[in-house]
Amino acid sequence: MASSAKRRAVGLGENPEESDNSSEENPEDDDESGEDDSDASEEEINEEVVVDFEAHTISDNDFNGIKKLLQQLFLKAHVNTSEMTDIIIQQNHIGSVIKQAEVPEDSDDNDDPDEVFGFITMLNLTERKGVQCVEEVKELIVDQCEKNSPHSVTEQLQQILNDTTKPVGLLLSERFINVPPQIALPLHKQLQEEMAEAQKTNKPSGKCHYCLMISKTCKEASANIPARGGAPKEEYMFVNAEEEFFYEQAIVKFHYSVQEDADSCLSGRWSFDDVPMKPFRTVMLIPADKMPAIMDKLKEYLTV
Repeated sequence: MASSAKRRAVGLGENPEESDNSSEENPEDDDESGEDDSDASEEEINEEVVVDFEAHTISDNDFNGIKKLLQQLFLKAHVNTSEMTDIIIQQNHIGSVIKQAEVPEDSDDNDDPDEVFGFITMLNLTERKGVQCVEEVKELIVDQCEKNSPHSVTEQLQQILNDTTKPVGLLLSERFINVPPQIALPLHKQLQEEMAEAQKTNKPSGKCHYCLMISKTCKEASANIPARGGAPKEEYMFVNAEEEFFYEQAIVKFHYSVQEDADSCLSGRWSFDDVPMKPFRTVMLIPADKMPAIMDKLKEYLTV
């Protein structure tokens, strides 16, 4: 499975300053050429590089890449990301990693052909009850729900998490911020097929009645947030744009701030179009039978 996508040179390791060297080295020529050189400089800054991404089966070599992406999601929360990564690798009958399709041997880029640009998987929280990282995730979610939602929402969440007859799966779909959402549809469809096959063969994580998601979101720093209950979804920007369709189908949803946990090393750039943004996490609990409707909306969104 491959997804053709575009990435900006500034986004994936290219040096945008190199594109500006000609104008900086010859200021007199710039004065003479005027608007023509200005337009050319703008075109160089916005240069795009076409890159193909492919989905691969998760392997031991992907440990560091997956763990790094998990750390970007959980930040400083008390979740054992090493143990979680081990489980994701062990159950590699479900899930995929995103890698660059081809890296030419004579490429000037220092790209690692095994670099993980993203991954998707489902971790069955009910089946793995008692595992340290699983219990830590559930504790984190319930604790934040208590702080940011009405008591009735917390009760509903706890009841669903404790019902062993209707398993809850943690849907993890993480990628670099500059990997486009077009790749999400084939990845999610493949995951659903792999889960159906796992259920037929009685392999782990095959059956999930609910999907729990923790999405990276943000909102303008100047916006006000109600003390409890969260703000309308329109005020939040989903870092993975397609996850807004999951939000629409969620029966439990709330937001919590990670402003105090975020730093430039783990959380990425929290500024869009020069507007300061505050980082959040948005928790969603979605019935598994809503997945076909979500995939339809995602397909419609990506083909517009």
